[in-house]
Amino acid sequence: MARGQRKDIDGSESVPCFYGKELRFQRERSVLTLEQLVEGSFYGATYLSEIERGQRRMPVDLARHVDRVLKTDGYFERCCEDVRRARRQGHAEYFERILEAEKHALTIDEWCPTVFPGLLQTREYAWAVVRATHPLETDEETQAKVEARLERSRLFEDDHKTPQYWVVLHESLLRQPVLRPEGMAEQLGRVVDLVRRRRVFTQVLPRSAGAHPFMFGTAMVMTFADAPPLVYTESLHTGHTIDDAALVAAYRRSYDLLRAAALPPEASLAMIESAAEEFRNAKHPG
Repeated sequence: MARGQRKDIDGSESVPCFYGKELRFQRERSVLTLEQLVEGSFYGATYLSEIERGQRRMPVDLARHVDRVLKTDGYFERCCEDVRRARRQGHAEYFERILEAEKHALTIDEWCPTVFPGLLQTREYAWAVVRATHPLETDEETQAKVEARLERSRLFEDDHKTPQYWVVLHESLLRQPVLRPEGMAEQLGRVVDLVRRRRVFTQVLPRSAGAHPFMFGTAMVMTFADAPPLVYTESLHTGHTIDDAALVAAYRRSYDLLRAAALPPEASLAMIESAAEEFRNAKHPG
């Protein structure tokens, strides 16, 4: 975009916008282009531009690089924590990097064998899961977590930014009555709707599949146009982001093997629709 056509940044809109505006000011004061400022880092000019507009979080390693080039005495590295706290409202601290990353991913491949992934959950299902894991918190605290989780699902409503999302679900998820029958039918129907609208690709790993590459843990494998790939794994009260290239490659190979063990997308969709119909008829599909 030409300098005369660029959009001004409203620093009062949010904490990320405030620091993004300061970043642009410091860069232009040093008479550097976006390309010149990111030179020598692992990030692209588009990535930095989105940080300046408050649309993306600045990673600590990039903040250190920017401070070094602009000679800002550690200012942007110190600001990272404020921006992280502003962005992760309603989410656990360990999830903050993924919360940002999934908005900019080219592809997301997910395996979540014990609950429907957060990106696919309905309001009632999300409430049940959050309340089960945080039984002593107030309704207001639970509601904040639920709203934050539902906000993530808007990812599938933007035609221009939707990543290619591929999820493998274990068959047991289709049979486990986490909610009343009508609630489970709605949750399964949500998945069917996203598949029918070509927002997601879904496969089901049948219970008869036996041993498979992902018998332990969860995984979210993400790729980007302007950053290295990431893997996110999660357990009950912790989550870990992996960016080591060799480990990421190993997770991607395992996910490919998992896909090969699962039912084809068409058969998977039919199984999900059948389970939803049985719940609608108040029958337990197990």
